[in-house]
Amino acid sequence: MKTAVTYAQPVLASASTEAALAAAGNKVAAYVSLTKPRIVVMVLVTVGVGFLLGARGSAHPATLSLTLLGTALVAGGASTLNQWMERARDARMRRTANRALPRGRLGAVEAASFGVGLGLAGTAILLWGANWLAAAVAVSTLLLYVFVYTPLKPWTTLNTAIGAIPGALPPVIGWAAATETLGIEAFALFLIVFLWQFPHFLAIAWIYREDYARGGLKMLPGVDPQGALTGRQATSYALALIPAGLLPATIGLAGPVYFIGALVLSLCYLVAAIQFWTGVSESTARRLLRMSFFYLPLVLLLLVLNPLPA
Repeated sequence: MKTAVTYAQPVLASASTEAALAAAGNKVAAYVSLTKPRIVVMVLVTVGVGFLLGARGSAHPATLSLTLLGTALVAGGASTLNQWMERARDARMRRTANRALPRGRLGAVEAASFGVGLGLAGTAILLWGANWLAAAVAVSTLLLYVFVYTPLKPWTTLNTAIGAIPGALPPVIGWAAATETLGIEAFALFLIVFLWQFPHFLAIAWIYREDYARGGLKMLPGVDPQGALTGRQATSYALALIPAGLLPATIGLAGPVYFIGALVLSLCYLVAAIQFWTGVSESTARRLLRMSFFYLPLVLLLLVLNPLPA
């Protein structure tokens, strides 16, 4: 019997250790999910483009790395605090019900503390590794997203326009980190991302209109059951994006290859928006959404590949 007990003890200890490690891994995964890693990656792409364009061929790798790290933490903190504030609404929507907070994988205090910690750490890194202006733009992004956009979502359909402001600031962070200035070039980058978001998010809002209504969020498709206004707005912003998309070439930030590529992409985006407007359906909304996923990365790539020297 002693021998059996002796053999059983390490087996039980091993099982207990594995369970503890699994629980710890699940906890870490829950924290990571709060930061919305895919969105953070897209944010970092726009930050990187803004930095490289501002540096004009003289980018300092350490400054770029610290700018990306600091922004990643601030963006992750903003997403975390957004989910902390919306945890009750998320529990009512199918697309968000499995998030860490609605499922109880993390507590509200844990999430709030994590979000604040990320925001503070990211700001400190930007202050130390970049400059005060980049840090100020990043903090403004977090404050607008968490404390202006998020509370407005249940109250007004204008939340999309308000949310597009912090959504368009990441390339400005990159530009500010590289140049410690804000000029027309930073505005051009901001304007492209700002206008791009409207067809993108209106398509999402149409696809998930019933889910958003279930969560009590005021989205345009929720008050536009036929989709005429939603389609018209998506088309209007896609049309406005054509001159905005060409702005970097007209102010000497990008060259002719960018001009041609941006024009073609903007026209394709407009066609997808018109198709959505003239035949509002989930199919045309998804087509517009797919085009939005092509448009922004390709425009940013063209900016990096065909910049003009200072």
